[in-house]
Amino acid sequence: MADVKERKGDGKNKYSIIIPTYNERLNIALIVYLIFKHLRDVDFEIIVVDDGSPDGTQEIVKQLQHLYGEDRILLRARAKKLGLGTAYIHGLKHATGDFVVIMDADLSHHPKYLPSFIKKQLETNASIVTGTRYVKGGGVHGWNLMRKLTSRGANVLAQTLLWPGVSDLTGSFRLYKKSVLEDVISSCVSKGYVFQMEMIVRATRKGYHIEEVPITFVDRVFGTSKLGGSEIVEYLKGLVYLLLTT
Repeated sequence: MADVKERKGDGKNKYSIIIPTYNERLNIALIVYLIFKHLRDVDFEIIVVDDGSPDGTQEIVKQLQHLYGEDRILLRARAKKLGLGTAYIHGLKHATGDFVVIMDADLSHHPKYLPSFIKKQLETNASIVTGTRYVKGGGVHGWNLMRKLTSRGANVLAQTLLWPGVSDLTGSFRLYKKSVLEDVISSCVSKGYVFQMEMIVRATRKGYHIEEVPITFVDRVFGTSKLGGSEIVEYLKGLVYLLLTT
């Protein structure tokens, strides 16, 4: 057990990985294991922001704390679902790293890409490194044609109207310098899935250096998708809002 809890690091940078959860009991243990597997020589902490999951997600996280250590796995729960954007703000309050990674708990963002994010940032001194499905080497696995067309169409529409400077505006797998995330997040007003789009648009307008890393997005294996018709309407409203305010 002691060897699992032993921390390794290069003595330079620390990374805080914020993972919002709601009913992710079947996924959270595996994604934590994969993060530890792929970041063996990196100093990091995982901050799980759970919005009162009724499926026992928090109990699983507490077991993971016993295995890996409460200094490596931080559970920062909230009483109910309060939105994705506020989950990141809540997690950021507890982050002690120099950099912050935001990623999903449902295994759609594979931790194997984290070393590439870190390497890209170190090579370019980027303020933000974002994963993209829409460059060579990136892609999507497990989506039907209609969902692929919807996602691609949403990105093309946003690219045309907003000129955000990145190829995947709606992606949610990113690495930020902590100070940059604190600055950008303070100027965002959106909640839910629009939050990611507003974040990258605001960062572009502020002149931050953004780099991209190709990733393959994999549709969730366990649990049900939280994206529905209401989120699509919210996205379109958010697009209009950003067009008028940025």
